[in-house]
Amino acid sequence: MVLPVGWRVNEADWVRLVRQLRRGDCTPLLGAGACYGRLPTGKELSKHFAREYDFPFADHGNLAHVMQYAAHVHNDPTDLKVEVCAYLKQRAAAATDPLDPHTVLAEFPIKTFLTTNYDDFMLQALQHCRKGPRTPNVCRSTWWEPTKRAVVPDPDPDHPLIYHLHGNWDDPSSIVLTENDYVQYLLNLRDVDDANGRQLLPIPEPVLDAMTSSPLLFLGYSLQDWNFRVLFHGLIKSIPSTRQRRHISVQLLPELNTSLSDAENLASEYLKSYYADLKISIYVGTTSAFFKELLDWNARTPL
Repeated sequence: MVLPVGWRVNEADWVRLVRQLRRGDCTPLLGAGACYGRLPTGKELSKHFAREYDFPFADHGNLAHVMQYAAHVHNDPTDLKVEVCAYLKQRAAAATDPLDPHTVLAEFPIKTFLTTNYDDFMLQALQHCRKGPRTPNVCRSTWWEPTKRAVVPDPDPDHPLIYHLHGNWDDPSSIVLTENDYVQYLLNLRDVDDANGRQLLPIPEPVLDAMTSSPLLFLGYSLQDWNFRVLFHGLIKSIPSTRQRRHISVQLLPELNTSLSDAENLASEYLKSYYADLKISIYVGTTSAFFKELLDWNARTPL
């Protein structure tokens, strides 16, 4: 599929991104694709637990649906989450690829890293930087309590913040896993009144600031990913146009219906309409290919 020119990552995007990363003026938002090759994919995880719990429906690759059924059979959703986190930790692989997203990003003076993943890969990468270890603060959302916002320290380059929007595997009860979890998460990701009548999201101020004042680098999401849609439309579109930044998203595009002769044109027009005003440049490819190009641009972009 050929994306409209205004969406594609061009030379101006690369140079701007490199300079933003060098000065730490960028907020990465890591999705499942950022862990490709180091953890089972969502579909692989879903099929594993579908077998474990004799999932009776046809959509074995639908992780939230499979986990909802598994929680019903298990009769203890939190214990199921303990089991899932233990399985992921057991299957986790070390970062051996120099183009691993966590490894590359850790070398830049970024203050805040956001993730919807459960793993601790970003923590490991920051603790083993080639330029010297950094000491991050790791926090996770309290998505199940919309009026309770976790208190997190203000980040700086030496003490960056890693914020888990969907929980992390060291606190299994915190992860967003089942259909019920996703419904509650979506319902609670809304404005709530505080005592002064202001509208606040149940997200700590330093995290909200990182999401709304810095350009975002989306890694490992797809255009049809609900996590991507909710976070982007729920938070970024609400920023006044005078304060909006240009974002970059590394995407694998959806598969097309090859039985339609004009499928590519129809899909392109739909996506053009859907993402018309989002100020986002899209890199079509894998995270590994993206970071190879990024490092090449970094090497040849003047200081």
